[in-house]
Amino acid sequence: MKINIDKKIIEIVKGDITEQETDAIVNAANNHLWMGSGVAGAIKRKGGQEIESEAMIQGPIEIGDAIITKAGKLKTKYVIHAAGMGQDLKTDRAKVKNATINSLKLADEKGIKSVSFPAIGTGVGGFSIYECAKVMLETAIEFLQYSKFLSLIRFVLFDDETFQAFEKELKLQFSSKRH
Repeated sequence: MKINIDKKIIEIVKGDITEQETDAIVNAANNHLWMGSGVAGAIKRKGGQEIESEAMIQGPIEIGDAIITKAGKLKTKYVIHAAGMGQDLKTDRAKVKNATINSLKLADEKGIKSVSFPAIGTGVGGFSIYECAKVMLETAIEFLQYSKFLSLIRFVLFDDETFQAFEKELKLQFSSKRH
């Protein structure tokens, strides 16, 4: 599913974030930036240990902040590490919102035109996929209205239930913004 907002695109796809060819992909990170399981583990396995090493040099960071690294062996150029949780591996709406907005701001500051996001915090963080879809899509729609460089925000969801939650939420939000 894809929507246009002033010639900029928000897209929802089912797939593997490590296979995306957008300028950057987002890692659902902890604030110490070590890459264990879930999205982070998949990025590290496919892209290489150098991604984690480069990230950890820049940490720890505040929960909700984001940093950028090169992408190792991945098809993308950069990995944006969004700290959606701390060492307790728990998250909430405010942390996910801050991690999303700070990732988008960082991408725009670096002149990145396209970015792929996972559903931040819904794995080990235990955050509801429905609440995640709501907060991340609200943030993305709002951000695209004033971004300088970013013209494609893609949400790459690994399973059917999360994909459907994001698709339903995007339809709801887009229809409400148009009336």
